[in-house]
Amino acid sequence: MSSTGPDLVVAGAGGGLVAALRAAQHGLSVLVVEASEHFRRGNNTAISTAMIPGVGSRWQRHADVDDSIERFVSDVRTKTKGAADLELAAALAEVSAPMVEWLADHLGFPLTLVTDFQYPGHTAHRCHTIEGRHGSVLLERLVKAVEADDRIDMLVPARLSDVLVDEGGAVSGVVITMPDGTTEEIDCGAVLLATNGYAGAPTLVAEHLPEIAGARYHGSEHSRGDALRIGAGLGAASAYLDAYQGHAALSKLANTLVGWATVMHGGIVVNVLGERFGDETAGYSEFAPALAAQPDSEGWIVIDSEIHERCLAFTDYVQTVESGALVWGDTVADLAAAMKVPVEALADELSDLGAFASGDKSDRFGRTSFDHVLAGRLAAVKIVPALFHTQGGLVVDANARVLRPDRAPIAGLYASGGAANGISGHGASGYLAGNGLLPALGLAYLAADDVARRRT
Repeated sequence: MSSTGPDLVVAGAGGGLVAALRAAQHGLSVLVVEASEHFRRGNNTAISTAMIPGVGSRWQRHADVDDSIERFVSDVRTKTKGAADLELAAALAEVSAPMVEWLADHLGFPLTLVTDFQYPGHTAHRCHTIEGRHGSVLLERLVKAVEADDRIDMLVPARLSDVLVDEGGAVSGVVITMPDGTTEEIDCGAVLLATNGYAGAPTLVAEHLPEIAGARYHGSEHSRGDALRIGAGLGAASAYLDAYQGHAALSKLANTLVGWATVMHGGIVVNVLGERFGDETAGYSEFAPALAAQPDSEGWIVIDSEIHERCLAFTDYVQTVESGALVWGDTVADLAAAMKVPVEALADELSDLGAFASGDKSDRFGRTSFDHVLAGRLAAVKIVPALFHTQGGLVVDANARVLRPDRAPIAGLYASGGAANGISGHGASGYLAGNGLLPALGLAYLAADDVARRRT
C-alpha cells in the first residue's frame, strides 16, 4: 500500500467497480472517484441491457454450447471486416469466462445464459445476464459490494481531472476536482481510467462521428472524453475514434430502449412510409445511421402479440410498454391507421414475410431469418436513432495498460470500457452485443490483476 494514498484510484463508478472489487480481493486499497451523484441510474453500465459475453463459461458447458476463444475472435473479425484489435479481442475472450464466474462466485451474482435468441454477429450463445436483463440491477449489485468492502472508499461527486507522474513518467498521483471547483492532489500507486468515452461531448462527436451527430444521445452526461484528454497529456496513443455503438430501437415517445430482441424474435423495421429499408438482423448499431437517413429520421418496429410476450423478459421493453409507446391493431389496416403510415405499403411488407419464410421469395435486403411470421394482433412502436457510446479511445495492451505510440506502457496507467480503444473496429457496423460491457468489466478485471502483480 502507498504510504500516503491508495494503491489504485478508479475514475468512474460503472464497470470500473469490477477493478475496485478485484483489487480489494488482492488486498489492495482502492479509491473510486465518480463525477455524477446520480451514477446509479445514469451511467452507461446502468442503462445497458447487462449482456456480458463469457466464452467457455460453465453456463455454456451446461447448455452444451460450442464456443471458443478462436470462435469469438472470428466473430469479431467478421463483424468488423478484420479492422478490430484482434489481440485485444483474444485477451478479452480469454478472461471473459473467469470474470463472469468470479461475478457469480465471489460476488454472488445470479447470472444466466441467454439462449432464447441470439444477437447479430454472435455465432454462439455466449451473452450472460442478470435478472430483468438490465444494467441498473448489475450496477446496483456492484455498488453494494463496493460499499461492503472496507478496502474501498468512494468519493462522489468528484471528478478525476488529471493524472500526475514522477520524473520517470510513472503514475504518482491524481488531481481531483470537487463540485465547487476546488482541487486536491492525492498520491496513489496506479490509476484506472473508466470514465467511458466522449459521446457526451458534442464537439468531439461532430468531429469524429458526423453520420450520427444529429441523433439523440442516450448515455451519461459525464462521458466527455476525460480519458482522451488526460491520456494525450501523458503522451498516450489513441485509436478507433470513429467507432461507436448506435442504436435503432430507442422509443421516440418514452426515450426508453425498445430492444433488438423484438427484431431477433421476428419483428421488422419500417420507415414512416411503411417500407422496410434494410436487413434488420445485420445489427442494431449499424441500423442507427440507416434509420437516421430515412424520411424524418424516424421509423417503426412492428411485432405481434407473441413477440411482445417474449420481450417482457427485458426491463427496458417493459418500461416502453408501460409508457404507452406501443400502438396496436387487430388488422393491418388498424395498425397502419394507428401508425399513420400508408396501409398498402405496410400490407405489402407483411404479406412478403410468409413468402420469405417458405423460401418462395428472397428478401431484397438479404435477410434470411424469417422463422417467425407476424400474425394475429399486431403492435408497433415509433423509434429514433440514438448514439449510446463511443468505442474508440486510449490504446491498451492485454493487461489494460495504456500505451504510447511506440507501444511502451505508461507505468501505472490503465484504461477500460469506452476509455480504451475497444474491439469494434471502425464506424457503427463492427459493434457486437456485449462489446460495451466486456471491455468495461473485462479490462477492469485485467487491470486489477496487473496492479496486484506489480505491487507484490
